[in-house]
Amino acid sequence: MAMLAALPAGAAPVLVLNSGEASLSVLDRDQRVELRRVPVLREPHHVVLSPDGRVLLVADSAANELLFLDPQTMEIRRREQVSNPYHFAFTPDGTRLVVTSLRRNQIDIYDWNATEQSLTLRHRLAVGDMPSHLAFTPDSRIGFGTLQGVDRVIAFEVETGQVLWDKEVGRQPAGVTYLNGKLLVGNMGEEHVAVMNPADGTVERRIVVGRGAHTVFVSPDGKHVYATRRVDSGITVLDPQTFNPIASWRIRGGPDCIDFAPDGRLWATLRWVKQVAVIDPETGAYETIDVGRSPHGIFVSKAVAEPAESEPAQAGEAVVPEPGVPADHAPE
Repeated sequence: MAMLAALPAGAAPVLVLNSGEASLSVLDRDQRVELRRVPVLREPHHVVLSPDGRVLLVADSAANELLFLDPQTMEIRRREQVSNPYHFAFTPDGTRLVVTSLRRNQIDIYDWNATEQSLTLRHRLAVGDMPSHLAFTPDSRIGFGTLQGVDRVIAFEVETGQVLWDKEVGRQPAGVTYLNGKLLVGNMGEEHVAVMNPADGTVERRIVVGRGAHTVFVSPDGKHVYATRRVDSGITVLDPQTFNPIASWRIRGGPDCIDFAPDGRLWATLRWVKQVAVIDPETGAYETIDVGRSPHGIFVSKAVAEPAESEPAQAGEAVVPEPGVPADHAPE
């Protein structure tokens, strides 16, 4: 396990979760180098910043714990036992944290005490096989979860835990995003993003983005939507109003999760090649940084700094299907 340099004073950090080697890579956002690699217990997958920005939470699913990190230094402050946390997200109003358990077929709804940075379990929903990703209505009233193992999406009341509907969406649904009154769901077992009506789960459209369609990320300014695809290996850019594809970038290595830097660049984990990509949103050109095995979740500091002057080392190309994915491909 490499233990590299400490984060320099004033540097803006990037945190990458290496799910295949039980470690966290801490990068310097502006120098674009790995500074250190922090060991964790088992299998970290996703990361989220608390609504007040005071703590960064990392879900180590196989270790059954959440890690609480300082978002400026990336030092682990404490650990808390949580049942198999895979994906998790705060409700838009910041009052609750909802956690999916991919292996235990449950969705847990916690009350979040921002002052104490503590969790209290409110509801545990027994759901279908392999609950994966989450989204919410802007008013925080309704949550949505994908169920990878049974090809479905569920809607539930956050306050009561009551399931409102449970509908088929396509093979191996992963990411789900609420945008402009619709749900966008990436179906990994197929090549499309499904557009669902959040009121009743009706699938209204299927937008072809490429094999291994995974999840959808909205730019901070709301002007672009990015759909990752892990088998055809790239990112499709969608119009946020029509959801029609407007660009497609070929990025090797299986892009998975995305976060955004203040200079507008996308930082994407490349699940199959032990790297992250730093992508120019105007052209799709990108450079890569080495991290650990099977990088998944990523957090990019939003501290304002001068954009890095280095030029992308590799340009995006036209989409070309790959013959398949590595042998260690998992559905998560």
